[in-house]
Amino acid sequence: MVNTGLRKPTNGVLVAGHPLKMEQNIETATNMYPGRLVKKGTNDDDIVVNTAAGNASGWLSYEDTKIGKPDDVDSIYKITAKPVVLYGGGFVVVGHLASGENVAKDDYLVGAANGELKKASAVVIASGATPVTSGAANGAAIVTGSIPGEGRILAQAKESVNATSAAADIMVLSFI
Repeated sequence: MVNTGLRKPTNGVLVAGHPLKMEQNIETATNMYPGRLVKKGTNDDDIVVNTAAGNASGWLSYEDTKIGKPDDVDSIYKITAKPVVLYGGGFVVVGHLASGENVAKDDYLVGAANGELKKASAVVIASGATPVTSGAANGAAIVTGSIPGEGRILAQAKESVNATSAAADIMVLSFI
């Protein structure tokens, strides 16, 4: 059977697929809304909201949470909740696109502040007339490490969303 189109769930985060799931503790409740990206807190079982270029570990679930689930997906988790984090990639989830962003379906997305997403920028390599023969010749142009400055690609948009005036929900294919 062919999927003819994805639809956002009513009062839910998981759209399609079978993510891995792990119950976690909320270290700081700020911006802990279902669908936000989270990362490791102080301890391995603690989570905080992901930051721009942070090392996101998964998506804050809604449906699977048993302890302290908010009334709806637009309500914040309290510090006493034990939310489930969705991870492992290959599933579609409702994330949150940061204000000021405008993305088309299939655009790649990276982490933004407050556990939100933004469109990934194209990599630009400065050009010039002088050949670069070593890092000593032009150290600023030599890129080291394996994670780009904006952080790794976390998701791919599965719908076009214009959030230029206000942050908005967006269906994405998770890569984490």
